[in-house]
Amino acid sequence: MNKLLGKIVKIQQSGAILLVDIEVEEQLFSALLIESTARHDWIKTGKTVDVVFKETEVSLAKNLSGQISLRNRMKCTVQEIERGSLLSKIVLKYRNYTVCSVITTRSADALQLAIGNEVEALVKANEVSLMKE
Repeated sequence: MNKLLGKIVKIQQSGAILLVDIEVEEQLFSALLIESTARHDWIKTGKTVDVVFKETEVSLAKNLSGQISLRNRMKCTVQEIERGSLLSKIVLKYRNYTVCSVITTRSADALQLAIGNEVEALVKANEVSLMKE
């Protein structure tokens, strides 16, 4: 599980759906949460939270250009590659964090990933969870 420490800076709500913006080291991340009608007391602007997402939810891109709907984008450097026959674990450096991505080995080969490569890690807002810090 990937975990980044951040501060909630904005919350939009429509019924039981929350779109929460969190600042992590001066970069905004978004989490789309489905809550009951009563919101947790720790989901408030100004609160410190852990931004968490699974390794399997981190997509990778090289030379990405144009617009894309994914709200969470991290410019990273490839630190380590653990190749398997079907899946590969890519260890990334994002600012002061280590972020891991698990993608198919076919995708890793198609991207021609190598240690030191600059990549963009992408996570959909609905795949991000928040945990009380």
